[in-house]
Amino acid sequence: MQRAGARQEELSRHPGPAGEPARGGEVVVARGLTKSFGDFVAVDHVDFLVRRGEVFGFLGPNGAGKTSTMRMVSCLSPVSGGELSVLGMDSGASGPAIRARLGLVPQEDTLDLELSVRDNLYLYGRYFDIPRREVRDRVERLLEFAHLVEKAEEEVDTLSGGMKRRLTIARALISEPELVILDEPTTGLDPQARHLLWDRLYRLKQEGVSLIITTHYMDEAEQLCDRLVVMDKGKIVASGSPRQLIEAHSTREVAELRFGVDENAAVASKLTELAERVEVLPDRVLLYTEDGDEAVQAAHCLGLRPEASLVRRSSLEDVFLRLTGRSLVE
Repeated sequence: MQRAGARQEELSRHPGPAGEPARGGEVVVARGLTKSFGDFVAVDHVDFLVRRGEVFGFLGPNGAGKTSTMRMVSCLSPVSGGELSVLGMDSGASGPAIRARLGLVPQEDTLDLELSVRDNLYLYGRYFDIPRREVRDRVERLLEFAHLVEKAEEEVDTLSGGMKRRLTIARALISEPELVILDEPTTGLDPQARHLLWDRLYRLKQEGVSLIITTHYMDEAEQLCDRLVVMDKGKIVASGSPRQLIEAHSTREVAELRFGVDENAAVASKLTELAERVEVLPDRVLLYTEDGDEAVQAAHCLGLRPEASLVRRSSLEDVFLRLTGRSLVE
């Protein structure tokens, strides 16, 4: 694979939002970005920027506005309000030019199932008017990148889910895009396939490709994202690196105490002095504290005997649930 940042000098010549020169370190700049459907506001005046060569994540429950935001960044849906610059160009005025330099990986695979793996890549490359010899060279590089060399002549319909996802990503890279947008890239994959896909995405980042990812997997966001935003009800409620978000919205550790099914709520009132925050769930009580072992010991000193206890580091999932709530959103 060739380094996708080879066209950085060209990018600097494109005007940025509001007539400003493009800043070489930013591939997406959104200011007051808004998307409305009639009276319903799906994205409500959000600001964010994506820097060149980073992995940027969007987290949020269903209906938070992630998909609407991604469709605007992909120039597949018009902006209702605010400003949006992608690759140094205005999204409204330069949609086709932007899309030609993007790689899009939808949540659902849209591969040609009756064609071979190789032909899926080759035919997609020809859509971009890439010379045949160059397409063939790129196909060979992408087969190796996607770990699909041995499957090159097989029909796509015979591939596993993980192989299809890798092929979908490889196909999105045939035009050597500078920005790749991935919607739930590992949904439905087993742990081994997920980790292999993470490795492929990390390699893209190392080659200078900018990545935008939406995901429901908190561990995936922690593993891959340099920075991310959490969206809820159309607004950005938090932003930063995974570590920054954990430090800002949670504690160093969490102690999980399991009492009887009907005892958790009653016991929780006795634990409030042992932690910065206490959360009661149907099956356990969570103590957010800087020292989980100390909190568990203190609970024992109060005469409380949980059926089970666990001390762990705070995670991005703790932050996500605190900011967006635990209620199921359909």
